[in-house]
Amino acid sequence: MNRSASTSTSLSREAKAEARVASLQDGASWRPAIGLGLATLLLAGAVYAGIATGFAGLAYPTQAEGSLLRDGNGQVRGSAWLSQPFTGDGYFQARPSAANYDPMAAAGSNMARSNPALAERVAASTATVAAREGVAPAQVPADLVTQSAGGLDPQLSPAAARLQVARVARARGLPVKRVQALVQAHTEGRQWGLFGQPRVNVVTLNFALDHAAAAKAP
Repeated sequence: MNRSASTSTSLSREAKAEARVASLQDGASWRPAIGLGLATLLLAGAVYAGIATGFAGLAYPTQAEGSLLRDGNGQVRGSAWLSQPFTGDGYFQARPSAANYDPMAAAGSNMARSNPALAERVAASTATVAAREGVAPAQVPADLVTQSAGGLDPQLSPAAARLQVARVARARGLPVKRVQALVQAHTEGRQWGLFGQPRVNVVTLNFALDHAAAAKAP
């Protein structure tokens, strides 16, 4: 073997050795990254979530379960945070829903105020509500004929709830003052006294009405 071939073989061996060292170094640099990723996934994705869920269940058991409303038999009738359709004159009506009150399809109509279809729908809804409550169309609050962004908001303005008191009291055979008292009891003020507007939760109000009717029954 000549000197040139010997030198070439030596260089090849050195290159292979350097490649092995580089490969080992690359592997060593990946191991901490993989370990950190797995540790983060375990701590943030499992341990933290488990602790937070457990704390929420202990500190706020009702809210953690979805603020469910149950009847006297323990049957779930809804959630205090999700609007639903109510049929019959004995119930307060919630805001219209573009999602048909489906929590899996929560959404608004996304129509602009300039959209003629929106104007037509609001006008038709206003006429329907006015006829139902026996008032002039100008007396119908806007939130009774407009949809919320999510389509599932259970709150109405106090004015919109008060407009329905006479009809509900008549259909239920309850004194108007009794229904007015229920509306007042379910009227929430501004958040921390500063944010938002006073509002009435229609779902919990109707739930209370059912309880009042059950208590009245012989």
